[in-house]
Amino acid sequence: MTMWVFGYGSLLWNPGFPVARREVATLPGYARSFCMKSIHHRGSEEKPGLVLALDAIDGAACTGIALAVEAGHEEQTLLELRARELISSAYVEKYLTVQLASGGEVTAVTYVIDPDHNQYCGGISLETQARIIAEAVGGRGPNTEYLFNTAEHLAEIGLRDADLDWLSARVRDLAS
Repeated sequence: MTMWVFGYGSLLWNPGFPVARREVATLPGYARSFCMKSIHHRGSEEKPGLVLALDAIDGAACTGIALAVEAGHEEQTLLELRARELISSAYVEKYLTVQLASGGEVTAVTYVIDPDHNQYCGGISLETQARIIAEAVGGRGPNTEYLFNTAEHLAEIGLRDADLDWLSARVRDLAS
């Protein structure tokens, strides 16, 4: 049985595991949003950055990529994903049904935000998000790099995100 992972942010451009197949997929009931303070990878405890998370919203849907893990790498992939995604317990690991663009559905390992966690920051304005992202730096590099890479990879696969496009342009303006 194939192990699937749903990517909507950095997993699009940096999965960190061997991928046998990629397919555009939609996850109903969630929206991609910069609603998580990053205190490790793209910011610090003193100056948090922002990373994308899946925020549960009735009627929403997030389109991303379903990544099929290469056979024989399932256990190691899950260990590495947990070390990466569950570093601060702001994400919750769920097995959710995603709809493949080619038809059909698969169950995918998916990381969603815990709205009760202290790193949750849903509802902040795009302008505030841009100002935070423009200045934050964490263990994996500048917050700007995370934003730009994600927006560019979404555009490359035909999944433009209007908020991420606006944020990218605004952050570039702030940096200049």
